[in-house]
Amino acid sequence: MSKASEQAYAAIRRGILSGHFPAGQFVPEDEFAQYCGMSRTPVREAIAQLVAEMLLQRSDTNRVFVPIWSDDDDEELFTLRAYLESHCAQRAARFVTEEQIAELKEHYEFIERAINRPSGASVTDFVEGNRRFHRVLMSAAQSERLNQLMRLIVSQIVIHRTAERYTALDMVRSQGDHRDLITALEMRDAEWAGSIVHNHIRRAASAYRQYRDKHSGLIDRA
Repeated sequence: MSKASEQAYAAIRRGILSGHFPAGQFVPEDEFAQYCGMSRTPVREAIAQLVAEMLLQRSDTNRVFVPIWSDDDDEELFTLRAYLESHCAQRAARFVTEEQIAELKEHYEFIERAINRPSGASVTDFVEGNRRFHRVLMSAAQSERLNQLMRLIVSQIVIHRTAERYTALDMVRSQGDHRDLITALEMRDAEWAGSIVHNHIRRAASAYRQYRDKHSGLIDRA
């Protein structure tokens, strides 16, 4: 993509993930262009990329909208992520470097501070630290094919917003998984690392389901 198209892509993607563009609502190309402050040409290329990533969808009449995800779609996404990221962790146990382990520990400490702030846990910092932690894990797997698949899954709105809905207890449990995973990677124990991550993602799925069921009808389905 051109630089302008990349900027349009980033802007529209942020708009989708933030809920600015509601699920199920058709969005004309002109509206995307106005939102980005750009001409339609780079926006058109950005839309094509977002359709390829399933963040946007085209109707039979070629109109663009943010897709609506069913409960079954949500479950499938978490299942796919659990399989892919557990495999990622197994590979990381084989290939992770000392520098990457040090990075994981830095992100772990960042998350720890976010959880234990005197004024209360910072969800924003927790989400950011979690994103950085898992990004290093994907890099440590040393598989571009796997990274591409993971980026496609993690970019979906349900996955993106899950950590934002964590309770304080969910955050503590998630952080416990991060601690154990670092230990497994240091020990080069691929089976243990994979098991930790698989359970980590399934716990995230459970937390999301509990939130979804409790707030049925209020969640911005996407």
